[in-house]
Amino acid sequence: MELPSKLLENAVEEIARLPGIGKRTALRLALHLLKRPETDTEALATALTTLRKEILFCQSCKGLSDKSICDICASPKRERNILCVVEDIRDVMAIENTGQFMGLYHVLGGVISPIDGIGPQDLHIDTLVERVQKEATEEVIFALSATLEADTTTFYIHKHIAPYGVKTSTIARGIPVGDELEYTDEVTLGRSILARIPFDEN
Repeated sequence: MELPSKLLENAVEEIARLPGIGKRTALRLALHLLKRPETDTEALATALTTLRKEILFCQSCKGLSDKSICDICASPKRERNILCVVEDIRDVMAIENTGQFMGLYHVLGGVISPIDGIGPQDLHIDTLVERVQKEATEEVIFALSATLEADTTTFYIHKHIAPYGVKTSTIARGIPVGDELEYTDEVTLGRSILARIPFDEN
């Protein structure tokens, strides 16, 4: 795609790096920004720069937060003896939207995937085991996507928290195998949380 301006081309190249955005969509977005008032573009740039520089990971659950402890972990209304283990922050938002879960979360930051070079040491698994060991955790719910990598991650974590006698369960498989949790409709996801089943390491 030949563009009349190197500045426009650079902007399109950067926008096209975002997931799900091709060159044509990137060009449309860049041209849209040029039509808008300059203050709109500056506000967008400021918001993105501030996000990148100031966003924090919650010291407890490892989810994204504006503070050292996120609002969910800080809330006195949450059931502090139940931990829901998820892959990333999008899964937390998906489960929260169901309104069916009032426990706490632990965000792994991904799943074990040797083919992608992701091992247990690259995830927030050690801090999860530490929470189970030190906090009054009675149940750990594995709410990971229905993939081989997620099952491997679940098995690995279960093996490391089993010595602490905590109850483990997985969300009911109302979620299609191979699907990402964030794309599951809220009714199915909510029912899966409520109808969770004991984890069977076999």
